[in-house]
Amino acid sequence: MTAETTRLTSIAVNRLHAVEQGQVNKLSAGVTWGIPWREGELSRNDKLELVSGVGNNVLAMQSWPTAYWPDGSVKWSAHAAVIDGIEDGGFEVRRLSEEAESTAPAAVVTVSETDETIILDTGAIVCTLNKQGDRLIRSIVREGLPVCEGAELVCLKEIISGVSGVRTIREEPFRGVIRTAVVEQAGPVRAVVRLDGRHRSTGRSAMWIPFTLRLYVYAGLDQIRIVHTFFYDGNPNEDFIKGLGVNFRIPMRGPLYNRHVRFAGDTAMFAESPKTLHTRRTKGKYRDLFERQTAGEMVTFDAGEDGYFLSLLDDSAVWDGFKLVQDSADHYRIAKRTQEGCSWLRSAEGRRAGGLGYVGGEGGGLAAGLRDFWQKHPSGMEVDGLSGDEASLTVWLWSPDVQAMDLRHYDTRTHVESSYEGAEELRATPYGIANTNEINIWCLSGTPDNAQLEGMLSLSQSPELLVCDPAYYRRAGAFGIWSLPDRTTPAKAELEDRLDGIIAFYQAEVEQRRWYGLWDYGDFMHSYDPVRHVWNYDLGGCAWQNTELAPNMWLWYMFLRSGRLDIFRLAEAMTRHTSEVDVYHFGEYAGLGSRHNVVHWGCGCKEARIAMAGLHRYYYYLTADERIGELMDDVKDADYATVTLDPMRAYFPPDEHKTHIRVGPDWAAFSSNWMTRWERYEDEVYRNKILTGIDCIKAAKYRLISGPTYGYDPATSKLTPMGDDNWGRHLAICMGGPQVWLEMAEMLKDPEWEDIMAEFGVYYNLPQERKDLITNGEISTSRFEHPVLSIALVAYGAARRKDAETAQTAWSILLGNPFARVRLLEEAADVTQVGPLREIDWINTNEAAQWSLNTILSLELIGDALPATLHSAAAQPAGTK
Repeated sequence: MTAETTRLTSIAVNRLHAVEQGQVNKLSAGVTWGIPWREGELSRNDKLELVSGVGNNVLAMQSWPTAYWPDGSVKWSAHAAVIDGIEDGGFEVRRLSEEAESTAPAAVVTVSETDETIILDTGAIVCTLNKQGDRLIRSIVREGLPVCEGAELVCLKEIISGVSGVRTIREEPFRGVIRTAVVEQAGPVRAVVRLDGRHRSTGRSAMWIPFTLRLYVYAGLDQIRIVHTFFYDGNPNEDFIKGLGVNFRIPMRGPLYNRHVRFAGDTAMFAESPKTLHTRRTKGKYRDLFERQTAGEMVTFDAGEDGYFLSLLDDSAVWDGFKLVQDSADHYRIAKRTQEGCSWLRSAEGRRAGGLGYVGGEGGGLAAGLRDFWQKHPSGMEVDGLSGDEASLTVWLWSPDVQAMDLRHYDTRTHVESSYEGAEELRATPYGIANTNEINIWCLSGTPDNAQLEGMLSLSQSPELLVCDPAYYRRAGAFGIWSLPDRTTPAKAELEDRLDGIIAFYQAEVEQRRWYGLWDYGDFMHSYDPVRHVWNYDLGGCAWQNTELAPNMWLWYMFLRSGRLDIFRLAEAMTRHTSEVDVYHFGEYAGLGSRHNVVHWGCGCKEARIAMAGLHRYYYYLTADERIGELMDDVKDADYATVTLDPMRAYFPPDEHKTHIRVGPDWAAFSSNWMTRWERYEDEVYRNKILTGIDCIKAAKYRLISGPTYGYDPATSKLTPMGDDNWGRHLAICMGGPQVWLEMAEMLKDPEWEDIMAEFGVYYNLPQERKDLITNGEISTSRFEHPVLSIALVAYGAARRKDAETAQTAWSILLGNPFARVRLLEEAADVTQVGPLREIDWINTNEAAQWSLNTILSLELIGDALPATLHSAAAQPAGTK
């Protein structure tokens, strides 16, 4: 079949936002998404158009390639468009003829630069950014009026001196200072600007807390999306962040009673003014005006007729400041005050605030929404200066109204044997970790009504998302080999129920166990303590998962095969967390991440697998997120970091090799980084690094069965054999290696590499006597532990070699596992630990992730070999590591 005849005429694109909200948002929104293509299907010169399923309207769309196949055709493309908030239904992406012209947007984004500024004009607003200095945004103008007269990053450092009992605590303010400004995309539908810098003390020249800020605008919209990343570069025992946020300055026009503040609460808006019309004489006509004022309408008075009431207003208090503090996942408070030096008056309390605030007066104002507001507590919104000519709205990523960040380790020593911590060295440092958050702002011509506020809140917390059908993703070969849900037999239907049930269990656990907070949200915990009825939150290497056994991949494949937005959001949160918090972005461990621990950055094992591109590229290709793309670039040479910190240093002393690595997870992680670099930039240097490694594996005595530890030199990419049975094999194939290698095989088209993987899978679970016939008794079965972890390559081997016995072995292992036998939510026990809980007392995330991943792949490769019932095979022992 030729490339021409395999081309699709159109691709269905689904809108997921409406599914989650239950109704279509009424605001137009910019959206960026990705589409995969089969090899040879789309050339880099092909033109595409976006057509709305409602009315068959052609919409303006900006497109660009994000990955290529080896033949030069497009593997993934990215697209940006503005979706009308009143439209519902799907969309189609269609190919245009060579002669056809793409539809021009009704409004376009234009980007212009001066020596000092970058100017973004969407047609609705004009935003001027500084290239240097501490004012990130110089101004935002709408319809000729400024709605923002500056924005800056703010940071408070807490400094403690003295001894216990007699201590002095002071706060030192810092401001973000831009060092570089780059236009990453310049329209016509979407523009992106990146600002980098550090925070500088306002009283001295001290600098700390680097930042990267990306600002996104779309044609015709008054919205700006801000993706804010900050990095920790302090000493956790001395340098405490007391507050961190973004401050916007908003011009105030008109009388105080026509100025307004809004905060999103649990289910409605907190709505007040610095000068409310509420007095002890507010009734009749003035009661009606008060209701109009509270609704955000502009009110007017007649100096003569309303003179007495105006005198009452002159006498009433002026509320100059308001703030909302989300101090936990289950509590927020709102307070206001008249002026600095006076007390804060408690105004309202609630459970989970929406994370949207608005400040404005006559002629307009600014609304800001912080995504995952209560999930990533302690967050806040603070308004000040409402009675003056310029108010400020600060969006706090870390509210200064709570205790300062404590990034210290939980102990002064490590606990390798008792707590499964990975190394004797205490390398528990947060130096070099990061955290990324999203803020949306809207530049408005007047105080928005509740419907507008609800629309902004909805877009802030659950942005519009366009995706393809699961069947299309699979047909296009997106991310290798996986199965679509299939309920055509009772056994398959029951397995689908199990897969869905595991997801449902973890969704419930996130809420039940409160896996929330700025530094924790998105991660799961590792394993469970049935005596205390808690996850092992205090047991060294058994607490936070930190990507152990590839739960990221599990969640993404569950999304791909289902198209469910709730799973997408679960995977998105994990990607944001693990790619930033669990990884070092600079310093001696740059390119590596921290193994699972009580504290995310606490384990002495710093490994490439935690930071590997293979975990995060799903999110990048589905959304074209620039921050994730940057992170994948950062790890392309992570193999060099293993020279500084040998991953096998505890077992192999220094010798003639530059370092020592395992074929997996180390080389598997490197190969995921290199494959991503190769496909994104067509960089053959990194393709050749993959080929060099594969050639070394081919040359080993028993190919992939040998090793798995090798001497390694990143300068040559060569693996040097160190014996054929020098370490356990399960780690080679349970950290995402099979998922990376199977997709890589589609690009390499190397039958021998495919046979090497199949051979390893077939060999893994053979009895020793049969292994001895293949490897001459040189390799021990004891090195092939935890059969359930092996099934991805076992199923691949069975399918490729048409080996019915191996297929039966794979299913007997999967079906004998507790995750195949138990309906988690139905069979969870009711217990009490502080409060009522439901628990599965043997649960562990390692096996949940791996059983799910391997079942998904097995259903695709050896589904025909699945027994009639799930329980026809003998049970296999549980346990992962």
